[in-house]
Amino acid sequence: MTETLEHLLSSIRACRMCRDEPAGAPLPHEPRPVLIGSHQARILIAGQAPGTRVHESGLPFDDRSGDRLRQWLGVDRAQFYDPRNFAIIPMGFCFPGYDAKGSDLPPRRECAPTWRARLMAQMPQIDLILVIGQYAQAWHLGSSRKKNLTETMQAWREIFGETRSPRVLPLPHPSWRNTAWLKKNPWFEAELLPVLQREVWARL
Repeated sequence: MTETLEHLLSSIRACRMCRDEPAGAPLPHEPRPVLIGSHQARILIAGQAPGTRVHESGLPFDDRSGDRLRQWLGVDRAQFYDPRNFAIIPMGFCFPGYDAKGSDLPPRRECAPTWRARLMAQMPQIDLILVIGQYAQAWHLGSSRKKNLTETMQAWREIFGETRSPRVLPLPHPSWRNTAWLKKNPWFEAELLPVLQREVWARL
C-alpha cells in the first residue's frame, strides 16, 4: 500500500514503541505523540520533544516556550496552529520524562529513526526548516553543525546560505531557561530575528 501523510500520522499517534519495544528504559508514562503534519505548509518547525503541559494538552508549543517562539516568528496562535502555515514535527513525539535533577530527558531515541525520513518524504512542499535546539540541529544539519549550540547559532548566516533544499535556519530553544543565553548574545534578536520573520512572512 502506498503510504499517505494521513496514514502515517495515524500510525504515529497510535505508536507505543517507547513502551512496548523501547531503546533503553521504557517511557515512564502512557505515550501521547504530539505533532502537526501538513500537505500545505512551507515551513517545518523541528523541535525537541513535548514538555508536561504539551503532553497534557496535546498541542505543540502550548506553553511559555511557545509564547516566546511565536514572538520570534511574529505570528499569533491562530497563524501558528494553522497547518497551512506550519508543520510542527519534534525529534521525539512524546514527553520523555524527567532526569534525576528534574530536567526534561532528551527526545526518545525510537522516534526519529523510525518516522522522520518517512514524514519528510510526505511533505515535499517544505522549503524552510527551523531547527530548534541541539537534537534537531544534529539531525538536520549534519556536518554543518558546529561543536556546540552557541557556535552553531553564530554560524547561522553560513548555514542559511548553503545551497540545500529545504533551507535550514537554526534557533536556540525558546525555553525561558535560555534567557541568560539570549542576554549574552544580543545579536540573535538584533540580526537573526528580522531575517527569521522576513522568511516566515514570505511563506504565509
